[in-house]
Amino acid sequence: MASLSVIIPLFNKEKNIVNTLTSVCNQTYSDFEVIIINDGSTDASIKNISVINDDRIQLFSKKNEGVSIARNFGAEKAISNYIVFLDADDYWHPNHLNNLFELINAFPNHLWFASAYEKKRNKQLTTKMDSPILEKGKHWIGEVDDFFRYCFKDSLVNSSSVCFKKDFFNSLNGFDAFTTHTEDIDLWIRAALKSPLVFSNKITARHNLDASNRSSIKQLQERNYIDFDKFIKDENKNSSLKKYLDLNRYSLAIIYKLHGDTHSFKNIINKVEIKNLNKKQQFLLKQHRYILRLLFVFQELLEKLGVRLSSF
Repeated sequence: MASLSVIIPLFNKEKNIVNTLTSVCNQTYSDFEVIIINDGSTDASIKNISVINDDRIQLFSKKNEGVSIARNFGAEKAISNYIVFLDADDYWHPNHLNNLFELINAFPNHLWFASAYEKKRNKQLTTKMDSPILEKGKHWIGEVDDFFRYCFKDSLVNSSSVCFKKDFFNSLNGFDAFTTHTEDIDLWIRAALKSPLVFSNKITARHNLDASNRSSIKQLQERNYIDFDKFIKDENKNSSLKKYLDLNRYSLAIIYKLHGDTHSFKNIINKVEIKNLNKKQQFLLKQHRYILRLLFVFQELLEKLGVRLSSF
């Protein structure tokens, strides 16, 4: 039996899936199975997969129901005790699975694990994740003492850098099927409230923000987001979680304002403690949506020139 099950949800990623799958097959650690869940793709994704001949790969097809259900379906098919997720347009460095397996061996009683990652924003700009945990040094591994405090800028985990003990993932009921965007944040919160994360500062995964089939602001506004209110009792007892949720509320509020949804904007921003936002974020919240759009266009232009600006 394979020691790791790699789960790849796939929907219309014909330009990226071969590169992604090749990065899996080229891992230095080889004791794994690959479970691809074709979530109703209508492009050439499945045809393109056929160029890769590896008997560790299994393909399952189903109707399109969203990434959460696809990931959960993949977890049901997994035969290993540990499941690893990878988005169909992201990339692993060759040592990624070996790094995760070393974490599992070093902390055998823990339930979820992750390695540091980088973000490919475009051809000119790739940046490492932004978290104070990296200040511990690139060779640091260990149990994270305050998950949310380390996630104020970038999350410690993303959907292409995380590994779960399968029993723990099942006990959390997996990804929330109703949530069609920020479904990963919802799971990370529920996991962190139950068990400490084991983390490695080695950057072994790449999140591809420059991939095809990324969502526009309009598409993002129309999706179902995490219900922050279900964590109210927890955030009232945990100041780090409160700030983490407020920063995510801020990000969602900006999307609502950009789309002109004043009602949703006011509803969510009224639940934010302004002291949890920096001066730049407070300034952006006060701007008209047309000013925000111009600022985002300017940000995209700078990124194409290799310069990264953010509200942090």
